[in-house]
Amino acid sequence: MQQPGLHDRHRDKNGEISRKHGNTLVRMLRRIYGPHFAAGEPETEKLSEVLHKLDEPSLSALVHDHEHGHLESKIAQQA
Repeated sequence: MQQPGLHDRHRDKNGEISRKHGNTLVRMLRRIYGPHFAAGEPETEKLSEVLHKLDEPSLSALVHDHEHGHLESKIAQQA
């Protein structure tokens, strides 16, 4: 069953995001998207470990930046 507010495009992009950015820590993504990104997940978890559990706002922000080619540069700026 699909979560309310999530579109098929989110689920299609998860595999690609995980392959490209799966080793990125939640800690780094919170620096980019704010403290509520992946709420309830430890900051030491990798994106690949929490991607399937992300709430709609976190997933939408991640997919939006990935689709528009901004995710890689945002991660690089935080490294």
